[in-house]
Amino acid sequence: MGVSIKSAEEIEKMRVSGRLAADVLRMIEPHVEPGVTTQQLNDICHDFMVNQQQVVPAPLNYRGFPRSICTSVNDVVCHGIPNDKKLKSGDIINIDITVIKDGYHGDTSRMFQVGETSIQAKRISQIAYDCMKIGIEMIKPGIQLGDIGYGIQKYAERESCSVVREYCGHGIGKVFHEDPQVLHYGKPGTGLVLEAGMTFTIEPMINIGERKVKLLQDNWTVKTKDRSLSAQWEHTNLVTDDGFEILTLHPEYGF
Repeated sequence: MGVSIKSAEEIEKMRVSGRLAADVLRMIEPHVEPGVTTQQLNDICHDFMVNQQQVVPAPLNYRGFPRSICTSVNDVVCHGIPNDKKLKSGDIINIDITVIKDGYHGDTSRMFQVGETSIQAKRISQIAYDCMKIGIEMIKPGIQLGDIGYGIQKYAERESCSVVREYCGHGIGKVFHEDPQVLHYGKPGTGLVLEAGMTFTIEPMINIGERKVKLLQDNWTVKTKDRSLSAQWEHTNLVTDDGFEILTLHPEYGF
């Protein structure tokens, strides 16, 4: 599959789906508190998406995934399945939202702090955010994906953290995961040359410990092998004629 260049009509549809995905994260924020279960968060998001936004939750039944959102707590790197375990004060959680509206996907995630969290928890969340921001701000026509991956990796490792390599960002549009693969590590001057009209996610998974991960028996949940904290932020982005546009930006959150 080649890398698709989106038309003006397609880009406008992606703006809509991106805004709707961002609205789900804003809606769920006050519900992320000690005592709530990730299943309850899933149910609230599902109801909001299906009944209020009238969108399709893309993760539900995608390759067998059983829920409408992903909830990754503490040492869970990605693809955590909502369940009946209650969040407790001190937890950090990534909530990953993807909606489909008029056939187009909007994909975004962010970290939430549950109650009072540790300095270490706040630090890894901030570093993961900074890594995403560094990558996005490099987007423009003519730059190569290897430059973006290198920029993210260099910053994370400078902060004595590690970049997960088994999972990456991806092209997105009518298809949930399409080309290109967007690695969050790399070498300058290598990889795909960006062109205006490309759309893809940047979503670095950053561990406070070693980068090695393990896949649990449910074939979805990914954890850090050394049980260290992991954090991730994600936006869907458009390459414009002279830079980038974040399609999943919420006005109340800033970047």
